[in-house]
Order: sequence, then C-alpha cells, then structure tokens
Amino acid sequence: METIRSTMMPVPLSLNRLLEHAGRQFPQSEVVSRLPDKSLRRHTYSDLYRRTRALAAALRQLGLRKGDRVATLCWNHHAHLECYFGIPAAGGVMHTLNLRLAPDDIGWIAHHAGDRFLVVDDILLPLYRQFATAHRFERVIVFRFGGTPVAGEAATTEAAAGEAAAGKPAAGRAAGAEAPPPFEDYERLLARAPADFEYAAHDENDPVAMCYTSGTTGKPKGVVYSHRSTVLHSLSCALPDYVGLSCADTVMPVTPMFHANSWGIPYAAVMLGAKLVFPGPHLHPEDLLDLMQAEPPTLTLGVPTIWLALIQACEADPGRWRLPAGMRSMVGGAAVPESLIRQFARHGIRIAQGWGMTETSPMGSLFFEKPELRGSLGEDEWFARKALAGIPGPLVEVRIMGEDGPCAWNGRDVGELQVRGPFIAGSYHGEDPDSGKFTGDGWLRTGDVAAIDPQGYIRIADRTKDLIKSGGEWISSVELENAIMAHPAVAEAAVIAVPHPKWLERPLACVVRKPGAALEADELLRFLAPGFARWQLPDAIEFIEAVPRTSTGKFWKAKLRERYAGWEWP
Repeated sequence: METIRSTMMPVPLSLNRLLEHAGRQFPQSEVVSRLPDKSLRRHTYSDLYRRTRALAAALRQLGLRKGDRVATLCWNHHAHLECYFGIPAAGGVMHTLNLRLAPDDIGWIAHHAGDRFLVVDDILLPLYRQFATAHRFERVIVFRFGGTPVAGEAATTEAAAGEAAAGKPAAGRAAGAEAPPPFEDYERLLARAPADFEYAAHDENDPVAMCYTSGTTGKPKGVVYSHRSTVLHSLSCALPDYVGLSCADTVMPVTPMFHANSWGIPYAAVMLGAKLVFPGPHLHPEDLLDLMQAEPPTLTLGVPTIWLALIQACEADPGRWRLPAGMRSMVGGAAVPESLIRQFARHGIRIAQGWGMTETSPMGSLFFEKPELRGSLGEDEWFARKALAGIPGPLVEVRIMGEDGPCAWNGRDVGELQVRGPFIAGSYHGEDPDSGKFTGDGWLRTGDVAAIDPQGYIRIADRTKDLIKSGGEWISSVELENAIMAHPAVAEAAVIAVPHPKWLERPLACVVRKPGAALEADELLRFLAPGFARWQLPDAIEFIEAVPRTSTGKFWKAKLRERYAGWEWP
C-alpha cells in the first residue's frame, strides 16, 4: 500500500512573516507612545516595518551573530516594539531586563544570560550604571526620547565624560578597571543602516526572545521562546473566545514589555494590525486615566493592583475621568477579586481573568462564557465564575495532580496544576533539566494548587507556598483575600501563614484601608463570617499602610512573612 504524505509546504513559522504581513496589510495602523514629558509620539505600521528592518540591519552591521543575546532595559514604547521584531530578524535573541529589580539582580541576570548588546532608554542610564560592573556589554545602544544624540564612541554619559576629563574613574568603576563599552545612538544607528537587509536564515525552533522568572523563591530562571512557540501563542491568544483581537482594536498594554513580553500581546497586536498605545513610564492611575481619555482603548491589560488603584482614582473624581465605553480588560498575574470585577462592570467594563506564567509564554487560560451555561446561571453565580482563572487555551493541556495521581474535573478535588503544550517551557536556560520543575512524563509543574470543574474552568486555590495548613486542614489565602477585598472599606489585603503553638499555622490578614475609611478588626471578621467556617477565619488582622509588591506588581507575601516572622499570639 502506498504511503501517503502531506502535501503542505514546509514553511517555518516565523516572527518575520508577522512583521511582513503587518507592514504590507496595515501600513496606516498606528503605534502611539507616551514620552517622559507626557507628549505623544505617533508612528504608522509602515514606519514600524521600515524602522524594525533598519534596526536589524544595524545590529548585523555592529557584528551581531546568530543566537547573540541583545538585552533591553526599556519602558513600553515604539522603539521597544521595534526590538521585539528587529532583534530576531537579525538572528539575535531579545532579552528583556526587568527594570524594577535591584541593580545587582539585573546584573546577575544579564551575566547569566550572556547578553552581548544592550538597548537602554536614556532615562534609565542611571540604573544601568548601577549594574554596569556586574556584566560588561560589548555595546550599549541608547534610545533617546529627545535632545542631543549620544556621541558614537564616547564614554558613557555626560557625567561620565566629565569625570574622565577630570582624570577620575567613571562612577561605579575603580581606577584601572575595564573601560566602559562604546555607546551608540539608537536613531543614528537606524539612519545609517544598510538598505539591502535580508532576514537571517533560521529554523522555526530557533530562539527569538528570553525572559527570566521573578525569582521570589530563589534565583531567577531563564525561559527561551522560539519563532514557533511565539507565533502559535500569538494565534492562540488572539482567538475570539480568548483575547479576541482584531485590526479594529486599540490596545493599551499596561503590563510592562519586560514582564513575560507583555503577555505576548504586542506580537499578536502587530500580527493583526491593531492600534497600540504605549504608556511609557507613566503608570500612575491618574496618568493612565488621562491617556485613556486621549487615546481610548478597546483592550487593556495589567495586573490587579493596577486596576484596583485606577478604579479608585476614577471613582474619586468622576467629573474628570470616564472609562472608555465597552473597553475590555485582560487581567492576570495574581487572583482578581470578584469585587473588582463587579466594580468595573458597573462602569460597563468587562474584566477577563487569565492565568499563566513566564514559562507558559504566558497565557495558559482566560475566562469566557460557554454558551451552554448562558441562561442557566444567575448574576451572582456568573460573577463568582468570572473570578475563576478561565478555560485553558486550545493548545494547552492541563491536569490536576493530587497525592494519589490525577484528580477528577469535579470542581472539588485540588492538586498541583500541571501543563504542557507547544508554547510551554520544557526546561530552563543553563539549568539542569531534572530540577524537579518538570515531571518525568513531560509536564510543567506550575506550583499552583487548583481544581477544574466539569465545564473546564480552572479555580486557582493558592500557590503551594502560600497555602496555610492549620491543624491538618488547608486554608486558601486567595479565597480569604478575595472576601476581605469585597468589603467597601478595604483597598487591598494579603493573607499569610504565621506559626502557631497549637495549630502549627494560622492565617494573619494584612489589610489596607481605603483613604478616610474607618474599619476595625471585629467588623471585618463579622463581614467574613457567613462565607467561611470558623476555623478558616483569620485569628488576627493587622492594618498596614501598603502591601509590599514584587517587581511585576504582585503582592509580595514573602516580605510580609519576613515582617511577621516573630509574631506572638496572645
């Protein structure tokens, strides 16, 4: 019998094809960037296409080799988007550095990744100088928002040049230490780039970008994405039941472009020709609300703490701001309180909660309404369901692994959420693949404790490290936090486990009151009592000024555990 073969062309999946499609089909679509002085700079996709290819040609002219890492230390703006596509087009690997980390940590990550070049915003040069001695880049390419271009082969900055003229070593560098790398001006590089650029030859499995995990429980780990994984993730998350992107959208990525590639949305937006509005360094609620008035988005994305602050600011001055009608918001990175979803719904804004990790590219699941449930659930039931982590993407396999094996999808049995798929990491850069993060049969261990109901909706009960085990029974800190934040006087809350002489661990609630609100512990406990068994309620409530945050804006419970490590029960 004759063997049948596929008749499809073996054309590799490639980011370059997305850029070519965008440049040809959507030349008039816009990219709007807010500058440090809060003015707006506009480019078309035609500009994006031309400038991105010029960046790729310039990097090759500087000596970039296939597989070389090019780090970025940038806010969200058009030049950072050009790096998303231009660095891989030249054959390099874009590595976004998290500018909110401590300088020593940034330097360690850059060194671990083996970054060769750096693209940095001029306003972030002071931060760069703080870790410049930890890892020496061969070249530093400075993107200037305005003003005098950077001198081609000069020392680092005007300040460093002045020190050199005075015979002093540059700041942060001892006399006799290695000289600083040559500095290049981003716009000058693009202006003198050769016009005959051709994309670097590549396989679809070649790397295009890398991000490091936040490292809140140990050293950060590098995740390396490929052409194939990035294109599949873009196609998957853009589907109507998920992010639902189209060329008619105006997308405002508040999630930093250095945080899991802004959840992959810039790639998907360019693929479909959507307008992009970048907030630059201005992420305060008032700044975002002002930008929303000037450039009304149809889709925004960010972590819950951003939207908590934004809705509070908006409602505090309703005469000044109005949220764009029909705007939808993709929220992830931490559990979204049901109260926040309801609060935005009163303004006609639909929040869709998602779940993912740096290791999942990062969208693993997102909430949408299954048609078979419409009409069968009341309003309260729907809002409770909207606070779940949603439905896994079509290319994401999920399972719940309990102590005795896989758990049933009954909404009750909980275990570790494990995932696998074509845009899920199977190892870490430079790490032993047998680190314990991956199972023997090829699944990623997420560290999240979850259940899945019969309709396929994921309920994240907690992180394994955040569960509270009291007298042999598990208490979900996430469920307590969501209930506490439903109180009208509460701005934010985090629940942690503290040692207990009898029960081993008990929950301590750290609560931030809204400005001017009066709330006492007894009142809050009475508010919580109807929804929990008595043993699940916090034994103590601490009112604090603010919940510590990680570099990606999540609540940093490890810092709270350090603060209350010596807690003594009365």
